[in-house]
Amino acid sequence: MKALEANFDGLVGPTHNYSGLSYGNVASAKNQAAPSNPKEAAKQGLSKMKALADMGMVQGVLAPQERPDVQTLRRLGFTGSDQTVIEQAAKQAPKVLAACCSASSMWTANAATVSPSADTADGKVHFTPANLTNKFHRSIEHDVTGRILKATFASPEHFAHHPALPTVEHFGDEGAANHTRFCHQYDEQGVEFFVFGRYAFDSRHPAPKKFPARHTFEACEAVARLHQLDPNKVVIAQQNPDVIDQGVFHNDVIAVGNRDILFCHEQAFLDQQGVYSQLTEKMGGQFNVIEVPTNAVSVEDAVHSYLFNSQLVSLPSGETMLVLPEECRNNLNVWAYVEQLLAEKRGIDKVQVFDLKQSMANGGGPACLRLRVVLNEQERQAVNPSTLMNDALFGRLNQWVDRHYRDSLVEADLADPQLVMESRTALDELTQILSLGSVYPFQRA
Repeated sequence: MKALEANFDGLVGPTHNYSGLSYGNVASAKNQAAPSNPKEAAKQGLSKMKALADMGMVQGVLAPQERPDVQTLRRLGFTGSDQTVIEQAAKQAPKVLAACCSASSMWTANAATVSPSADTADGKVHFTPANLTNKFHRSIEHDVTGRILKATFASPEHFAHHPALPTVEHFGDEGAANHTRFCHQYDEQGVEFFVFGRYAFDSRHPAPKKFPARHTFEACEAVARLHQLDPNKVVIAQQNPDVIDQGVFHNDVIAVGNRDILFCHEQAFLDQQGVYSQLTEKMGGQFNVIEVPTNAVSVEDAVHSYLFNSQLVSLPSGETMLVLPEECRNNLNVWAYVEQLLAEKRGIDKVQVFDLKQSMANGGGPACLRLRVVLNEQERQAVNPSTLMNDALFGRLNQWVDRHYRDSLVEADLADPQLVMESRTALDELTQILSLGSVYPFQRA
């Protein structure tokens, strides 16, 4: 049955701010304490979604998390009314409050790992929410992420939902930011490519020295088992520890793939040639590696421009398009390479550039904002239709943003008790727009 790859982008939440919570993410640290613009951030993301939908792509929307996360603050010992809880946290533990206000769920590349039905033994699309144990502000997401995914992909006949892996560092799982699925046609069995930063149970292997390796080998193995994948169609590779220490906190900051193309930096993996050999063999010998040399684009340029934190998509025309942030065009080395790549016709036919400055300033580019889901026609029909982008939804969501989002937010604003009411009012309305039901803690209280 014919299949396609859909993109489900995270909608930026009302508390989008720059608190610098993600150690190892260069952009996040650089812009700490700068004022953010939640309204602009949400609209930039919506514009990208709509543009891809207009190109004929199937484009969905994933709802943000409830923030401030008052439930987590209560688990940490703050008591009283919601307003009192926030006031106490602001005075006693402002960094904890900032973490519980993070809008980081916008980066749905970290929402889950997804395996299509063509790859799984039971013929269903499998979802495992990422536990994101390395960062507190992200580790509190997976329960609601699972609820949102179940409300979006609800049919038990077509979709299988797993709980997150155990929330300990040994099974640190960063989701699809470290996972790529290769294939010749979307409806054929593919090769699932998992990338990790370190071994949790064997310290003899190389590991980064400066920044944390967030994803473990053991997590990759566990998700592959849960998703009932054929071991002969799985490749698990270690990320180069040296580039993690240069700010490559996820594989999607140094590599991106689609169908039979891997577009990556020459320093992406610990055993680069071994990775290429495994992928080529398991793809049946037909595999296109586009390796970017360091003398053309340095790791530093890759990190600052997010050349590889791009979307590599197959258009209905059959062309392959690279979706880039504006920062790539502003980097002379990167843009010179992109122009050369197009001229050489090595498998990427065109590029599309988007202004995503609000997300980029917090360390997330086009690839961070989307979760890829391969669907055949029956599975596509089983997706919650209210979450699929079209003219009407684009208009409703823009109006919704205009009604509920602030134009400016700084860390001190997170203590404003009005913010929690604004956010809950917005999200309650959003669940009706997207037909999600009661997915948030405040709705289930």
